[in-house]
Amino acid sequence: MNDFNRGIIEEFRANGGKVTSFRPGGSPGAAAPSLLLLTTTGAKTGRRHTTPLAYLADGDRLLVFASKAGAPNHPDWYHNLVANPRVTVEVGSESFEATAAVLERRARDAIFARQAERAPQFAEYQARTTRVIPVVALTRVI
Repeated sequence: MNDFNRGIIEEFRANGGKVTSFRPGGSPGAAAPSLLLLTTTGAKTGRRHTTPLAYLADGDRLLVFASKAGAPNHPDWYHNLVANPRVTVEVGSESFEATAAVLERRARDAIFARQAERAPQFAEYQARTTRVIPVVALTRVI
């Protein structure tokens, strides 16, 4: 894990899910995004990995975006949850088990458009890459 993510995770856990040090694109005037911590199981290693991610609430599920800031390949956490869809989610001071499911193209497009309107950097991320940025629904395990 890089130092940047480690700092975000520590601040998140120390402050009940509130993170004030992170701003999209590093802009001091930008609003802090809604963040969650996603813990996946490594597809190759079997080790647990925690990643801070922006999310969009959608009814009973939380939606995350495998943008990797528009990089040409998917982020590691995405490959991990495709291989092992049982994940742990931390939102605020709550932690729960969830199942991850990649949205099909039509549903993905509608949700991604909502996120890009809410947080324009996501439209920029999609414009930087030829891959379709996946949207993943996290549904609490009951």
